[in-house]
Amino acid sequence: MKQNVRCLLPIRPAAAAALFLTIAGVVAAQRGFESWYDDSDNRGGVPDWKNQAGFEKDVFTFVRVQWSSDGGTGRFGDNGRGWGRGRGGGWRTDWPSSDNNFSYRLQQLTSLKVNPQPAIVRLTDDELFDYPFIYIIEPGSLTFSEAEVEALRRYLLSGGFLMVDDFWGDYEWANFESQIKRVFPNRPLVELPLDHEVFSCVYRLKEKPQVCSYDRAWENRDSNGRVLPGRENVTWEDERRHGGDCRTVHYKGIVDDKGRLMAIICHNTDLGDGWEREGMAEWYFSEFAENKSYPMGINIVVYAMTH
Repeated sequence: MKQNVRCLLPIRPAAAAALFLTIAGVVAAQRGFESWYDDSDNRGGVPDWKNQAGFEKDVFTFVRVQWSSDGGTGRFGDNGRGWGRGRGGGWRTDWPSSDNNFSYRLQQLTSLKVNPQPAIVRLTDDELFDYPFIYIIEPGSLTFSEAEVEALRRYLLSGGFLMVDDFWGDYEWANFESQIKRVFPNRPLVELPLDHEVFSCVYRLKEKPQVCSYDRAWENRDSNGRVLPGRENVTWEDERRHGGDCRTVHYKGIVDDKGRLMAIICHNTDLGDGWEREGMAEWYFSEFAENKSYPMGINIVVYAMTH
């Protein structure tokens, strides 16, 4: 029996833009910069909220995928730590602050009902099909199992949507491309032009947003947060560390037989760090979180939920 993704938030495309308020004027100081990075409560101090009684599950849930090649043994891998192998932190990078912050901003800036508790699922979990949207991060070193390949293919062809984020350079791209080609050997990865609807369905973006990590952005500034001479507009990661071209941002897609975008691959950018680290400094919030990470993330979610 074919299993279909249960879409919890049907929205007519023509009405989607009316759901959203502008990000301009939102002040990160509502929580204060550098004030809530305490993961002991699993929300790091991010404000909580409640949805209408009886409809707690009829909401959008931000879902992060735990892929099996993290080398761990438990649900969060590696005795609960869950750090992936290879460069960076693997599937657990930026968790939980990134997921919590994005969920908070999504419900704050929109009229969408959003689950205050983001979820983590494996591709082989039965509950995967309860969610219309999933997020994979740092796929530069992942290796899908055969079961994960089959599950991801079935999920996407059944109406699910995949967002891939935060991997850099030619080596990591080659690894991810080899893995996604196992899922769809005959479906091309298409570079999305700036006039694609995903760049304008809510926020009309004038460029494809590139977000580097907070640490990388800080390398380009002095102790007062001012950009160093000659480092203006550097928004990419260190090419010596990642190998190959990191300067050219790519947003690629995979479409179904009806031309619907069912996966968006964000390469040479790190939208998740803009969500996670929004409170580190006012300049980072303004330049990266407010103007790039949140508008693009909201556009992607709205596109996914209206197509």
